Amino acid sequence: MAGQPSASAPPIRVGVVADQTGPLAPAGMADANVVRMVVGDINAKGGLLGRKLELHIEDGATDDAVASAKAEKLVNEHHVDIILGGILSSTRQAIKRPAVTEGKTLYIYPEQYEGQESDPLVFCTGPVPAQQVDTLVPWLMKRTGATTFYLPSADYVWPHVMNARVRDVVTANGGSILGEEYFPLDHGDYRATIERIVSSGADVVFNMTVPPGFVPFFEQLHGSGFTARGGQLVCTYFDENMLQIVRPAHVEGLYSCLDYYQDVTDPFSRRLTAQYDALYPGAPAFTSGFGCSGLYRGLRLWATAVEEAGTLEQADVIAALDHAHIEEGPGGPATVVPGQHHVRMNMYIAQVTNGRFQVVEELGAIDPQERQVGVPALAS
Repeated sequence: MAGQPSASAPPIRVGVVADQTGPLAPAGMADANVVRMVVGDINAKGGLLGRKLELHIEDGATDDAVASAKAEKLVNEHHVDIILGGILSSTRQAIKRPAVTEGKTLYIYPEQYEGQESDPLVFCTGPVPAQQVDTLVPWLMKRTGATTFYLPSADYVWPHVMNARVRDVVTANGGSILGEEYFPLDHGDYRATIERIVSSGADVVFNMTVPPGFVPFFEQLHGSGFTARGGQLVCTYFDENMLQIVRPAHVEGLYSCLDYYQDVTDPFSRRLTAQYDALYPGAPAFTSGFGCSGLYRGLRLWATAVEEAGTLEQADVIAALDHAHIEEGPGGPATVVPGQHHVRMNMYIAQVTNGRFQVVEELGAIDPQERQVGVPALAS
């Protein structure tokens, strides 16, 4: 038993960068609520090592320069013991420089992303391509008979790396990529691209545009009649909060692949969602596409590691975190794969049906298949 925190013991400082303003604000507000909930639960049970957790949340404002400055503030002014947060991969890179490269602070990145992050001080607790692309694409091709794909994308690191993986998996399964285009994140006019999609005869639009640009994209694609004519729409990160940003009719039938949906029926996931909804009524929902599930998982895995280590000494915490396990989490159990700093977790395929996500396939526990930390990536 942890017991009550000692009044004289200094707090353990937890820093979070959450995009509470800007285009990703609905996701960032939910992320901030999740860390408040988890830290509150841990403190209510005595904290860690007899010490209270002191939470410092900074607004990344959906701006990488702001996120970098806020991470620097957390390290240099608040002297946090750990940093969590970031949604976009470019934001992860912006946080990493002041937090990890310069600040030598343990950093947990909670978002589903393109993989390949490999640093002794960084742990990633969201899904990666082996858990999303390698599972969803063959399943979709077999289920629908689709063989041709078009890849409209935002122009930053995540879509570029993900699209390379999509291309590999599609071609390995006998399909082909008919087009691949990149746009600024806030792009608004996709008419020429959609004309090319329609004229190409592509079976699948594998969307990699992101907020805010995905709103006009989905609207214009819907207006073209692509899905009405039988085209398939895929967006791996799309979750229930995104259904509050776009018109559900514009994404009816969309397939997504994530580690948790509100339609998941295991008792713990249901209790977790109910707790969140009771604490934050009317707030953006607890979902998985933009970090909520990864933040919950990351904080709980870290807390388990701290308790095992019996200290906050960084090397000892990292050694314990490298094999940490939680039996209960959103979507099911989770385990850090030793040496990879990524997580084995349950994965699900869901489809938007009548304006809500319904799980259509439970994939079970899927390994991240990331390289060992410290091992250089192979040249392509």
